[in-house]
Amino acid sequence: MSQNFAIVDDPLSLERIRSILIRLEDTIIFSLIERAQFVHNPRIYQPGAFAELKAAGFEGSWLEWFLKEIETFHAKARRYTSPDEYPFSKSLPQPVLQPLPFPKILYPNNVNANAEILKFYTGDIVPRITKRATEQLAGIKRAKGIDGVADDDGNYGSAATVDVEVLQAISKRVHYGKFVSESKFIEKPSAFIPHILTPNREALEALITKPAVERALLVRLQKKAAFYGQDLGPDGQPIENGGGSTKIDVEGVKDLYEKYIIPLTKDVEVDYLLQRLDGLSAAEIEELAKK
Repeated sequence: MSQNFAIVDDPLSLERIRSILIRLEDTIIFSLIERAQFVHNPRIYQPGAFAELKAAGFEGSWLEWFLKEIETFHAKARRYTSPDEYPFSKSLPQPVLQPLPFPKILYPNNVNANAEILKFYTGDIVPRITKRATEQLAGIKRAKGIDGVADDDGNYGSAATVDVEVLQAISKRVHYGKFVSESKFIEKPSAFIPHILTPNREALEALITKPAVERALLVRLQKKAAFYGQDLGPDGQPIENGGGSTKIDVEGVKDLYEKYIIPLTKDVEVDYLLQRLDGLSAAEIEELAKK
């Protein structure tokens, strides 16, 4: 889910940013539903677990290799020249095409939260959303008298493909915090500058946080996850299955936002603000503080 920066009049409009963030909720939920169809497959997150990759000179995990291969192509197609795209991999190639002439939107910064996103996604989110499929596989194996690992179905490519989609969507959602911070900063620099100079993270976070908006977001997420997780009939109405089960852990989706995405977005917003005056002279900062 992206803005077309070539035609958007005001990419820092808070209303436009909210619209993108709400659409990203759908992307994240649907991708999680797809990932939940496969079991945990923890092997794909363990560095060095695949001899085939080690033989090819890659020491990371299967997922990290997947990301590097996909992002290498995307980098050549100039995906990461866009101000709302951030790769997980390092040492990517330069674009084949000349960069598009994007307008100057964000202040220069080096804030990138993808390492934290990868850590909480693989360590906490995947085990939770795949629990049902993992338990189902274990039951099937027991019924057939099959010994072996219950959390591995061998679908390494399919699982990692969806993982990449989820990670990219979460990354975009989290890093859109920079757009929120820039929008609020340029609206009233004088409110932020004293806390940037101090620096005071708590005061900056208070300026960008709206608890009522966060509460409404979590309620909306639960409703979306509960509805999207149902099977729908030809008429678009939910199919009554008698058990009330859904294809996704609804509370797990809520927790993803409440415990990880929202706090990490705030960290990105504050980290961005703390770099917002870098490179400016004292006179330039003083002039900004008058606004």
